[in-house]
Amino acid sequence: MDSSEFTDQVAIITGAASGMGLLAARRLLAAGAAVLLVDANQEAVTAAVAGCAEAGGRAVAVVADVRRYDQVEQAAAQALQRFGRIDLLLNVAGGAETRVLGLPLPFHELPVEAIDWGLDVNLKGPVYFSRAVLPAMIARKRGVIINLGSVTGMEGAAGAACYSAAKSGLIGFTKSLALCGAPHGVRACCVTPGPVLTRPGMAAMKTRLGRAAEPQEVVDLILFLCSERAAFITGSNHVIDGGRLCGGPD
Repeated sequence: MDSSEFTDQVAIITGAASGMGLLAARRLLAAGAAVLLVDANQEAVTAAVAGCAEAGGRAVAVVADVRRYDQVEQAAAQALQRFGRIDLLLNVAGGAETRVLGLPLPFHELPVEAIDWGLDVNLKGPVYFSRAVLPAMIARKRGVIINLGSVTGMEGAAGAACYSAAKSGLIGFTKSLALCGAPHGVRACCVTPGPVLTRPGMAAMKTRLGRAAEPQEVVDLILFLCSERAAFITGSNHVIDGGRLCGGPD
């Protein structure tokens, strides 16, 4: 990616206070974009933007809960008010309900609040943000929406059933977005990683290549799909899993 590939573009990234969201924000800022880093954790997202000091006013911290459409709508409005456009949306916020909420329980014992959290953050959040930004993209006849999936959405997970269901749903939602956006020059893709080294537990998950992905490897794919080099790619799901989904005997 060259240092001017995203010059003057405006990106919104959810879950941007850490992990792949933050890494993508830094890469886009380095390539000339303005970025709204969106996260529910005010302290963390403020610190993340402070760490992007070299970006000047092009990095903006926005506190929003992706489950609340009023807050999602305000985040999109802030991008338009400050920069006048929205070119890219990266729906990165998410996580397995059992892990994030500290509830290592079988599905049939989960409280309904945990079920709601898993579905709302991982599926409703991307739906809400896509709804909020799509009118601005359609008006300008350009835009790219990237939804972050998971191999869990393709192989299932007894320990995170709602996360799995939501990530599976993102694949169909991405296809629908692509159909909605295609007449207006708006593309949508889903990126489906296997284990990624954003936390220690990922290193133990098996892949055919014998390792978990480096976060940079997944972000490289995301930014390629955002770029003009991928201008003819839309509606597709891009698996980056080290062969985990290939199947067959160990």
